Amino acid sequence: MLRRFVATCLLFVWLMPAASTSALAQTTLSPEMEVRAKALFLQLRCVVCQNQSIGDSDADVAKDLREIVREQMLAGKTDDDIRNFLVARYGEFILLKPVFAWHTAVLWLTPILLLLVGGVLAWRATSRSPKSVKSDALSKQDENELQEILRQHRD
Repeated sequence: MLRRFVATCLLFVWLMPAASTSALAQTTLSPEMEVRAKALFLQLRCVVCQNQSIGDSDADVAKDLREIVREQMLAGKTDDDIRNFLVARYGEFILLKPVFAWHTAVLWLTPILLLLVGGVLAWRATSRSPKSVKSDALSKQDENELQEILRQHRD
């Protein structure tokens, strides 16, 4: 029983380097295609990190996505074909720059609308003329009455 366990452990230790090198195997591209791939990596969002492109992320999913992009390029696909493939697989969320369409119009137009509304409100707040202007000066009649009151109190 002990011999069988030791033999199994040795077999796993012996096979471990082969498994790790195959997991690290990466599709190699020509220098021109690698430049194109890296440009495409920066346009695609890591589905784990969410605020990083797959070119900037070290997540395993990002590595897998980079490998998929390289394989698609070797298959002769265009950048649009690769983007469409990934959008079909992961949804439009994978695109760092969402497309402008009717279903994303709110996403694109809300900031512009908020700026316009804020500008109109700021303009209205600063351009309003006061409705009534109070004067600190007394009318002639009020001044005469005040002088009369002051004379009465002095006496």
